[in-house]
Amino acid sequence: MAENFPQIVDIRAIRIFIDDGFNTIVANYGEALEIAFLPVLRMLTIMEHFLQWLPWYVVVIVLSAVTYLASRSWKASVGVAVMMFLVGVIGIWDEAMATIALMLTSTFLAVLIGIPVGVAMSRSDTMQAITIPVLDIMQTMPIFVYLIPFVMLFGPGKIPALLATIVFAIPPVIRLTNLGIRQVDAEVIEAVTSFGATPRQRLFTAQIPLAMPTIMAGINQTTMMALSMVVIASMIGAGGLGYQVLQGIQRLEVSRGLLAGLGIVFLAVIFDRIAQAYGRRMQQHLHIGS
Repeated sequence: MAENFPQIVDIRAIRIFIDDGFNTIVANYGEALEIAFLPVLRMLTIMEHFLQWLPWYVVVIVLSAVTYLASRSWKASVGVAVMMFLVGVIGIWDEAMATIALMLTSTFLAVLIGIPVGVAMSRSDTMQAITIPVLDIMQTMPIFVYLIPFVMLFGPGKIPALLATIVFAIPPVIRLTNLGIRQVDAEVIEAVTSFGATPRQRLFTAQIPLAMPTIMAGINQTTMMALSMVVIASMIGAGGLGYQVLQGIQRLEVSRGLLAGLGIVFLAVIFDRIAQAYGRRMQQHLHIGS
């Protein structure tokens, strides 16, 4: 029989310390945090109700138009219209709108936070060295772990689902913003600097515009990761298509889970095509890449 690994550290004491510390945070600051995040909840709720209020054909037309503006391709635009029409045909329109609201809100907040962090990483090797291991942990940590602290702080509902989705989805936009800015040609930066540009002017007139295709790739990945989180987030009250999948599991209804899964696939394809097409057009505009 193999000898057990020796107990070097009292893990039980460490776990009790962590749990007690977090319980103290919940007791002292839980209510304040709930109040602080009320505007975010209100924004998510307004977007969800607005999308569900809009006539279905308006949503189809808008998404098709956005696809055409991004890709300049009628085929892509028609494909998006067909997929959105199928979402309605299989009876999951309202759930799809709730999922789009959660995905767009979480992606918007992830981009709002992630791009400045990526910019700061690109300007400091020390910050990059500190941040990359944190991003590695965020991307490898099991998804369910994110739910525990947020549920303890806010209880089941849309806010913990939104925050868990942001934490899970934000690493790509941070990484690729940092990478894109660092890969800008040094000769371009030297030329801009020779004309007397300040660091802020270099960032906004040269680095960010030239890095935009890479940043868009990061936003695309963040969007896809946010969408992949909807099933897990449904376990704590996010609703939408993820809740339909969860009900299919609980009730052993293959049809419910299959149709909701198809809806998630359609949404993933639609937003992936829009982001990729926009990134390709931006590359062509800047004469970068193929």
